[in-house]
Amino acid sequence: MIRRVLVPVEDSSGTRISAHFGRAPFFSLIEIDNGSVVSKTIVPNTGEHTGGVGHAHNNVLRYNPNTVIVHAMGPRGVEEFQSASVAVLKANSDLVDEIINAYLLGKLDELTDGCLEAQH
Repeated sequence: MIRRVLVPVEDSSGTRISAHFGRAPFFSLIEIDNGSVVSKTIVPNTGEHTGGVGHAHNNVLRYNPNTVIVHAMGPRGVEEFQSASVAVLKANSDLVDEIINAYLLGKLDELTDGCLEAQH
């Protein structure tokens, strides 16, 4: 079964996770099958924080992620993903490859509360 993991990233190379989900300029959509990465696609953040429209957490649901891995996210984003049955996990590194390895090993904790700095 293919699983889709979405990670907010700093640039189009997709190597470093962004500090905050909604303000990330890009997202890396990583497809995993039988414990191996089979594809990585970088997509732009079309949310309002980057000059687009709508909330990033709503916009990325069209990619059908099973899991989102973040350093931080506002409470509304966490609630929206939980309502859509998308797991939200806390990143344990700044490097996407290390984060995905930790995910594959089951070493990431669930993020259950949004960050207090969120102003929305």
